[in-house]
Amino acid sequence: MNLLELASGFATEGTPQRVEPLGTGNVNATYVVEVTGGRRYVLQRLNTAVFERPDLVMANLETVVRHCRQRLAADIPSGDRPPWQVPTPVPLRGGAHAELDAPRHLLHHGNGSWRMITFIEGAHSLDCLQHSSEAQEVGRALGRFHALIHDLPAAQLADTLEGFHVTPRYHARYLEVLSAGATGASAVAQRLSDPQAQACVAFMEARQDLVPVLEQAREAGHLRLRPIHGDPKVNNVMLCNATGCAVAMVDLDTVKPGLLHYDIGDALRSGCNPAGEETTDLEAVSFDLDLAAAMLRGYLHEAGAVLTRHDIAHLYDAVRLLPFELGMRFFCDHLQGDVYFRVNHARHNLERALVQFRLAESIEAQEPELRELISMLCDS
Repeated sequence: MNLLELASGFATEGTPQRVEPLGTGNVNATYVVEVTGGRRYVLQRLNTAVFERPDLVMANLETVVRHCRQRLAADIPSGDRPPWQVPTPVPLRGGAHAELDAPRHLLHHGNGSWRMITFIEGAHSLDCLQHSSEAQEVGRALGRFHALIHDLPAAQLADTLEGFHVTPRYHARYLEVLSAGATGASAVAQRLSDPQAQACVAFMEARQDLVPVLEQAREAGHLRLRPIHGDPKVNNVMLCNATGCAVAMVDLDTVKPGLLHYDIGDALRSGCNPAGEETTDLEAVSFDLDLAAAMLRGYLHEAGAVLTRHDIAHLYDAVRLLPFELGMRFFCDHLQGDVYFRVNHARHNLERALVQFRLAESIEAQEPELRELISMLCDS
């Protein structure tokens, strides 16, 4: 596959000269494209096994980009912080088309759907947080994003990943896979015979009451669907090279209607374990309350005004639930033969699941302190 040729299909400001792999994402294949003049772009092949309707993914992206730009145009610039940037789709080269015609931003090649997005220059991302200042900026990034899109009607966004971040749906699928392993002769049964796999099964069985906590609150009318990022892990936040301030959130493929709590919980899950989610040293995995305090402080500074008292009441539930949910997804994918997440070896998803479950245990062990922290920050 000639990636330079693919990149040339988009209306870049210059001729593509070089294409290199970018990032460590688990779903899409991502590359950085450098064109004449030095400008860079992000080229991605959307994983259509995950995103069955890439046209709707792009339509959501255009809706969010348009809304954010309108909000930013009305904002009063802050003199002490760099301007917020929005990653924007690049149209295909040639042919007149409407500016926001989402399919015109997709290049179909073979069985793949490719798109290009503007590169956030002068910024970097982190895989793990080590300092409170970094955590606060990651929190501010998610808060800024939520504040920008909180008044975008959720009905204007397609649900491109039905069941995504709906924990009971993941649990139901996990139980189906677990049942398939009961035959004793299947590949699932063989994977379940591993002692570490059995530990995962026992861990989830002991916490079945956690599964529906947020969805029950939504059904009771305490929480409501709003636009969410869907994947606000640490390395989807861009920090200014010069100031360290958050300047963008990237990887907006998973933007959809959902509960803000899934975003908040996922950001804390991703950012407050200094060992990172790819570690194999379970003893190093812990939930860092200092990083959590900084991240929540940054988030509330930007988005505290959009949270209701019910939202606040369920923040601890979200923090506890998200590592459980992701661990369950990793483990279920391991049992199925690694059909969703990209892996480097046969036990990769099992190891990832164990990290998330250890993180959930650390959160549970610090429940009183974390609840007090949330109360203190929300009351201040």
